[in-house]
Formats: sequence, C-alpha cells, structure tokens
Amino acid sequence: MKKSVVVLGTQWGDEGKGKIVDLLTEGADAVVRYQGGHNAGHTLIINDQKTVLHLIPSGILRDGVKCYIGNGVVIEPTALIKEIKGLEASGVDVQSRLFISKSAPVIMPYHIKLDQLRELKKGKQAIGTTGRGIGPAYEDKVARRGIRIGDLLDAGLLKDKLKTVLEYHNFVIEHFHQSEPLAFDEVYASALEQADFIRQMCVDVTGQLHQHLDNNEKLLMEGAQGSLLDIDHGTYPFVTSSNTTSGSASTGSGLGATQIDYVLGITKAYTTRVGGGPFPTELFDEDGAELAKRGVEFGATTGRPRRCGWLDLVALKRAVQVNGVTGLCVTKLDVLDTFENIKMCTSYGDASFPGSAQDWENVTPVYQTFAGWQRSTKGMTDVADLPAEAKAFISFIEAFTGAPVHIISTGPDRNENILLENPMA
Repeated sequence: MKKSVVVLGTQWGDEGKGKIVDLLTEGADAVVRYQGGHNAGHTLIINDQKTVLHLIPSGILRDGVKCYIGNGVVIEPTALIKEIKGLEASGVDVQSRLFISKSAPVIMPYHIKLDQLRELKKGKQAIGTTGRGIGPAYEDKVARRGIRIGDLLDAGLLKDKLKTVLEYHNFVIEHFHQSEPLAFDEVYASALEQADFIRQMCVDVTGQLHQHLDNNEKLLMEGAQGSLLDIDHGTYPFVTSSNTTSGSASTGSGLGATQIDYVLGITKAYTTRVGGGPFPTELFDEDGAELAKRGVEFGATTGRPRRCGWLDLVALKRAVQVNGVTGLCVTKLDVLDTFENIKMCTSYGDASFPGSAQDWENVTPVYQTFAGWQRSTKGMTDVADLPAEAKAFISFIEAFTGAPVHIISTGPDRNENILLENPMA
C-alpha cells in the first residue's frame, strides 16, 4: 500500500498542481507543503468556485484532512494570516486543521525590502522574482542567521536575534542600496503580534508526520513551483531559491527518502514560464497567443502573463529522471483542442542538456509535428472517449519520457479528469 505520495511540477511551475493535490486528497489523511514560499500560487476550481492558495496546502478544501507546512517552507506571517482569515471568511475550517513547523524560516520585512531593492538595482538583468523576500530568507537560513517560527514564540530570544540580524541587513539597505533602514521596534512589535495569532498551530511537524505513517495513514506531499526552477537542476540563475525536485520532500518535511512511495510529476500539454530566463520552445506567433488565450495563462500569485510554447519533451524527460517520477499527470489537454497541428520538442540538435542559462540560450529546439484532434475534450472522464490523435499524443509522451501517464486533466474543475491510475490507491 502506498502511504506517501509526492506531487510536484516538471516544468517552470504553473502546471496545475493545486487541482491535482485537491483531487487526490480524497484518499489522504494529511497533506504536507514542503518547500517554497508565498511566491507560489495554487488555483483550485470546485463547482465553478475559484480559490487561490499560496502557503496553505491544497488539502484544506477537503473536510477532515489535516494540513501541514513543513520546515522547508519559508513563511511570511502576514501573508499566512491573511490567507487563513480569507478561507475562514468563506466558511473553511482552517485553524483546527493547519499545523506549522517550528523549524520553518520566517520571511521578515527586511527580506522583502532587500528582494525588491536588488531587482531594482539589476535593471534589465533582473531575474524576475516576485519581490516577496523568498531568496533573502533562504539566504539567511543557509547563513545560519535566520529567524524561525519557533523563535517568534519566545519574545526574549526573538529580541536578541532580531537585533543582530536587523543591524546586519540595515547596513546593506542603507549603505549599499541607499534606502531607509527598518525600525527595530516596528519589526519586533509586528512579529510578536503575528506570533500570538499562529502560536496554537505551531507543532513538531516531522514528529506528527511519522505518527501518521505509524498509524498506516496516507500522506500527500505538495511541492511548489517546478523542476526547471530548482536551485541546482534548473535554468540557473533564473530559478527559485529552493530545491523544487523530489529530494526536497524529504528534507522539507523530515521523512526519510525510503518513506516516499510514489512521485507524481505534473506537466501541461504545452509549456509556460513566468518571468525572465531561457525558454527554448517559446512561441511569439499566433499559436503562442492562442495557447495563452485558451489556457488563461496569467500567474495565480502575481497576475503576470505567462510566456507560452510547445511541450519540451527533452526537459520533461530530464525532470522525470531527476525526480524519479513514478507516473505523469498531463494537464490542460483541452487547451490544444482547436489546433490543426501540434508540435513537441524532441531534441536540442547537437547540444547536450544545458547546465547554465548561457547554455540554454544556445539551444535550438527540434520539433516533431502531430495532427491535432480539433474536437472538444473538455470535461472528458473516460480515456475511451479521447480522439485517436489525443491518444497518440499521450502515448508519445510516455514513450519519450519513459514514464506512464496516470492522470489526464481535461478542464479546470475538480471533476474534469481521466484517472487511469490513482496514485493514492
């Protein structure tokens, strides 16, 4: 029996993970978010009701499912509290079901300010971060000067740590960026107020997750962003500041690698990217505009338009390898319904797989063209109903990547799926 399933993105994020996590939570006892921050946005549409989550696991919309934010997540308390209150205002029971790791790093106001000042200073060389303090918070974590959730709960300890770290960052803010430093009293008072709100939700997440496994209960592990944004394996430096690949599910939750039974990789039927950085299959023609229009390609967190292109099978195969993907979920198949011809990148010519952004810029995609099906697949739930051309499209993905397709999403709603194999079964 599979007790622990990881759901992650295999592209540059925005693959539709939130919907699939929500779908699979029907068979889960608990859902765990294990990396990233509130720069991620998971959109769920249930009975035409749209909900966008940023920090809280997608399982929160399933009654009775416990939700955990693991130690690998960087938490901005203001954003978290706003999200909790918003869900509760819509009738969702949050505080009795949400548990936060005391070891999770805190995104402080100086992280946000530094993030924005850096992007401003870089000008045209800006990476395209969301400016929400994610990178600087992870930097402080690695530098061992970060403030963690557990520190917020101890006023004396917080005061001592904050004095030291704020002095350090204010020096950079004031003398390198020529900007106004932050006031200690304001930052400290705000942190204490936030701590009072979240205090009862702060627990030993790792211990509770192991208890779930000891009780033969099922865990669903929810990743943020996508594999090509991984700090080690992505299009560096145009990446996020955490590991978005499957190994992070262990380090960001406290589960051992051998306790992960299945890895579900989510991929769109085409490719999108938000922000700067390489994108070999990006389209600048009518096909790209059609993908953006039909796919409603705007960032859930930032509202920024997503760049669109054909499915890159070379990159997808690498993501399958790096993550040890057990099965794939292909989302937004219905977006391709109107195309007479559909392309997939099957080679980078003579180039090996790129190791840096500079290498990626030199990639020339080689495409294979497939006949489109030009009929609606939206809302289909039975693979037998798929047009022959759509079946051929899916089969080619499986053959090229070496990973079976276990789920096909045919629309944005919770129930618009073809479930070939249930990872939670």
